[in-house]
Amino acid sequence: MDIRELRYFAAVYRERNLTAAARACFVSQPSISTAITHLEAELGTTLFIRHKKGVAPTASAEQFHALARRIIDETDAARSLFRKPAARANVTLGLMRTLDVPRTIALLKPLTARSDVALRLVGSDERADARIISKSMLRADEHFVPLWSERYVAALPPSHPLTLKDKLRTADLAGVALIDRCHCEQSEFFGRASQRRQTAAIAQSEDWAMALVAAGVGIAIVPEGVARSNPDVAVREIEVKVKREVGFAYRASVPLADPLKDFVGKLQKQRRKPARQEPRTRKKS
Repeated sequence: MDIRELRYFAAVYRERNLTAAARACFVSQPSISTAITHLEAELGTTLFIRHKKGVAPTASAEQFHALARRIIDETDAARSLFRKPAARANVTLGLMRTLDVPRTIALLKPLTARSDVALRLVGSDERADARIISKSMLRADEHFVPLWSERYVAALPPSHPLTLKDKLRTADLAGVALIDRCHCEQSEFFGRASQRRQTAAIAQSEDWAMALVAAGVGIAIVPEGVARSNPDVAVREIEVKVKREVGFAYRASVPLADPLKDFVGKLQKQRRKPARQEPRTRKKS
């Protein structure tokens, strides 16, 4: 095995989807599939099981991930140990508050790994060279490069009576305590009933919203990646198909710094690649 295969494995483990992992690694989906196949052959075990929404890690993958992650981190540390300091470009990136943390971490790693970049993160409303935002927050003078699209789901306290339902309707939440959030498309779910909903708290971030849900304060309508990454809440689908598109925004009238220009180029190149159907992984025997 080599470090590249370990990086691809870590991406699949994080994304639970081969195509999403390929996009995060800026490679083709067959490259990811080949790396996983090689690892499974070398380790003598099945790492992922395919299902209709992506892949699920096996017990072997759960055990192997901690070791793979440590090897990746130590390799990165070794590469930078004797690297001579270089002139660094200052890059300021604005982030909206309600981002899916694992996806954002994976997105920023190509920038943080560069020795010629001094990255500074600020809020999405502050002065920045570029922003990672929902498309609904895009300004008239900005270009937008899509990064990912995700649907909204309901996050509930595990003991809430509504967990007995597989899918929630707007009417189900009448009179139910809710956690409202900033910069959120959840109003599309409530529609005309949005003024009548019962707000128990207003969360400034996704982590805070999930903490309040886990504590039993109320229910939150949140992006699916946020809800499913939190083991302390129950997740249910909602009747209205609400989605948000997250992307990389930058001003059309201001030239991008070279590191960001390279970054945008990789994103655009990845999006131009034709979508491929994910191959079936071997079923666990």
